[in-house]
Amino acid sequence: MENNGKKLRKSEERKICGVCGGIGEYLGVDPTVVRLLWVLFCFAGGSGILAYIIAAVIMPD
Repeated sequence: MENNGKKLRKSEERKICGVCGGIGEYLGVDPTVVRLLWVLFCFAGGSGILAYIIAAVIMPD
């Protein structure tokens, strides 16, 4: 899978940490869609909260 020079980074347009915005920019989708999916993961067993914290620590600015 080729990423054409794109790098996964936190977004400058942040709501909390910029994780969802960065993922949306990387995938080429609206960050709002990523945020809504992340909220669904949070309600589905709470695994989304842990994943968000890990992504916020690991992803570069």
